[in-house]
Amino acid sequence: MTLEILSHSALLPFRHGFFTRRGGASSGIFAGLNCGPGSSDQAEIVSINRTRVAEAMGVAPGALSSVHQVHSADVVTLTEPLSGKPKADAMVTATPGLALAVLTADCQPVLFADAGAQVIGAAHAGWRGARDGVLEATVEAMVALGATRGSIRAVIGPSISQRAYEVGPEFLEDFMVEDPDNSRFFAGGEGDRMLFDLPAYGLAKLRAAGVEAEWTRHCTYADEDRFYSYRRSTHRKEADYGRLISAIRI
Repeated sequence: MTLEILSHSALLPFRHGFFTRRGGASSGIFAGLNCGPGSSDQAEIVSINRTRVAEAMGVAPGALSSVHQVHSADVVTLTEPLSGKPKADAMVTATPGLALAVLTADCQPVLFADAGAQVIGAAHAGWRGARDGVLEATVEAMVALGATRGSIRAVIGPSISQRAYEVGPEFLEDFMVEDPDNSRFFAGGEGDRMLFDLPAYGLAKLRAAGVEAEWTRHCTYADEDRFYSYRRSTHRKEADYGRLISAIRI
């Protein structure tokens, strides 16, 4: 099966893609394009999957850079391929030939582009990273490389949608402490449960930072054939889950 790569016109002319799970070498609960070296999938199979992604992006496997994601607001600025895996959740670069990649399985993969300045970025933004400022930090790092806010375009890829993201009252309270207006991202669920709209929250953060932003409107939880989902795997009490990859290059 060939790779399935979702793209968005806002990120053109840069080569980019939100890769689905289709077309990979993994099997079992990881069936498909699992690109997570932190999963319990076979390391050699994950390497094969990542090589396929690098080929699709037109770079050598070593030029497909990703970080050790820790739900932070930390951003790494690259001038050459990463030799290790620094703890961070976003990357930016203005160096041709580098591909920036983030891994997700319900969290938001966000790709950024300023075509005029030739600056790109990629961020992993779960609720914690988004709340703590990883999206704004990515924009700031791009501006430091010569991008301008009004020219940056950001696209949120496949993420868990509001109808699948049930949270408890303490979760809502944390967001209300940050900003009472955050109530607009919550809808009522069963009992004391709430439904959180992560993509809408991400879009609001990006637009408040002066960036034009869109969501591809793909739900990772709802579409098992195309996407891995941490929450779906948890509900099924599965031992582990695959990781989707999203990438962009100059």
